[in-house]
Amino acid sequence: MAAVSLSVSTLQPLGDRVFVKVSASEEKTAGGILLPDTAKEKPQVGEVVAVGPGKRSDDGSRQEPEVKVGQKVLYSKYAGTDIKLGTDEYVLLSEKDILAIVS
Repeated sequence: MAAVSLSVSTLQPLGDRVFVKVSASEEKTAGGILLPDTAKEKPQVGEVVAVGPGKRSDDGSRQEPEVKVGQKVLYSKYAGTDIKLGTDEYVLLSEKDILAIVS
């Protein structure tokens, strides 16, 4: 199978999909204990990198997405597809899997 070289600038989500850069997970607990990689939880917060054009409604028009590039969002724990580009981790998820915009 051939390797595909992707960059964030060439990626455009389709429909109501959102491409999110995952925030780094916590390295240590509140008490100061360092966590090994196997004990870290999957982060649920990230920054929106790209947004699709929106979901099509029954009459054929597009519903504009509620999130915009650059916003920090909280998303469902096991939602989306995990993607790794270089050393950065991303998740491609549907807009309905986004729970909140973080200020």
